Amino acid sequence: MPAMEFGSLWLPVVVSAVAVFAASSVIHMVLKYHKADYKPFPNEEAARAGLGGGALAPGVYVTPHCPDMKQMSDPAVQAKYVKGPVALVTILPNGLPAMPKYLGLWLGFCLLVSFVSAYVARHTLRPGDMGAEAMRVTGTVAFAAYGVSRILDSIWHGQPWSNTLRQMIDGAIYAFVTGLTFRLLWPS
Repeated sequence: MPAMEFGSLWLPVVVSAVAVFAASSVIHMVLKYHKADYKPFPNEEAARAGLGGGALAPGVYVTPHCPDMKQMSDPAVQAKYVKGPVALVTILPNGLPAMPKYLGLWLGFCLLVSFVSAYVARHTLRPGDMGAEAMRVTGTVAFAAYGVSRILDSIWHGQPWSNTLRQMIDGAIYAFVTGLTFRLLWPS
């Protein structure tokens, strides 16, 4: 049987990306269970003054800073870690959040995940295959991108596992939406 034309998958790619974008809007604007993701500093103004005093450029900063793992054996460096705080801090550009930019990038990411899901499905399935198979393949790929990938934030960036669990729940929802869209729009 000849390979499936990728053009036959553009509709489910675009529709699933838009559907995930809409689902994420509902999750963040209506359900609001992500409010627990961020905690305020106990003394926010003192923290802001301390961080702002260095005129930090946008980026990710770490304290204590130890660019060479050999320095970890230095008692002075070890004392900094023991005394604390140990932190990763992301500094964003000054000004109000650029929501149109962030939402555009999020939609672009949703399109990328749907495109990769379609690519894998195109090479593992055929036109006319059961829609359930399309849902299984595309949903699994989407869950790897939206959900499983978030585990790294807890492993390497100190994000609380409860945050990661909420993000993985979102990822499962987005994967279901992606898979269901491909199931409904799978070429016959």
